[in-house]
Amino acid sequence: MTADIDEAMNAFFGPDGEEPPIEDWEGSLPNEQDPDAEPAPRTWAAQDLRTVLDGSYRPPQPTVGRRDDGVGLFYPGRMNSVASESEAGKTWFALIACLQEINDGHHVLYIDFEDDAGGVVGRLLCLGANPADVLEFFHYVRPENAMGPVDQVDLAAVLETHPTLAIVDGVTEGMSLFGLELKDNTDIAKFGRLLLRPLQHAGAAVVTLDHVVKSSENRGRYSIGGVHKLNGLNGVAYMLENRRPFGIGVTGKSTIRVAKDRPGQIRKNGLSHSSGMHWYADLVVKSESQEYAEAHLYVPSVRDDDDREADEGARRMRTLQGKVLDALAGAPGPLPGKGIEDRVEGRAVDVRRAVAALIDSGRIVAEPGPRGAVLHSLGAPPANGDEPPEEEAA
Repeated sequence: MTADIDEAMNAFFGPDGEEPPIEDWEGSLPNEQDPDAEPAPRTWAAQDLRTVLDGSYRPPQPTVGRRDDGVGLFYPGRMNSVASESEAGKTWFALIACLQEINDGHHVLYIDFEDDAGGVVGRLLCLGANPADVLEFFHYVRPENAMGPVDQVDLAAVLETHPTLAIVDGVTEGMSLFGLELKDNTDIAKFGRLLLRPLQHAGAAVVTLDHVVKSSENRGRYSIGGVHKLNGLNGVAYMLENRRPFGIGVTGKSTIRVAKDRPGQIRKNGLSHSSGMHWYADLVVKSESQEYAEAHLYVPSVRDDDDREADEGARRMRTLQGKVLDALAGAPGPLPGKGIEDRVEGRAVDVRRAVAALIDSGRIVAEPGPRGAVLHSLGAPPANGDEPPEEEAA
């Protein structure tokens, strides 16, 4: 067995070959009664820094998976994560990277706490994976019980294939299977020691797929649960924001942003964003049928279809605002809301939105009228003289 696999085995097994107590799983000192036990690694001694100081050190590079332009996605031998709301494309994102590694002749480990083999492999085939390659290089594991000695042997055997990518899908369910509490930072660190770190020590880019809290206001850069999920990462953490739903016969789209990049080699390839998270790619999956889907990780562009749609909506709103101002200017006096709607062509809801925006900007003054009515009149013109267009095709 290689040194990497031995290290992974030591993380899973107690020194006597039996199922160890939880303290031994967490890396405590070896059993002093077993003289043949491998000593614990000595990590408290000062490290030799000559390789850092002599100019030969190179920062870690994201060489696992890639964007459409060839720029990498994940750091090998490090903890990475992908988090989003449900149905934002986390699994599609992960399987694109899996397929790329399989096509390159690399082994991939997929530990799935949420779906089943049919769902995951079905998506791989939908993306165009060769069934023979999937059989040889894709190792699917669906745990349904807490890990025992036999399970440890089975998982260590998969690590002997030296997977370059290890996906852990469903951290919440996985922690529950281990009897750990999602919001407890100590338990989050324990889950890392029990499962994630052995995968990392085997050289794989470990990628956890996780959920975010439902409230976008309270979300920030974190997945659901304790803050240690982000603090404990030494690779990259992505967050996905869904922009168009995924499904059969439609084209789904999500924005991929960088929430954390410890080595700093990924963020430099993205675009800055007001949220503080860099825009790294756009995940687009065009599903024409249940059997076929075209998936891309596009390089972020300053303008795309959604931007153009937003601009078109803003243009129509400016045109409508101009018509509202014209109606007020041509009226003999202040107008109630119904009077504006009678004079301005367009959907009533759109006219009301235009009026509200003009009130907010001070272009229209709204004052109480008789019998509870609200009367609207022209306010002060904008300081920069930027008038809405008088006529523009809606």
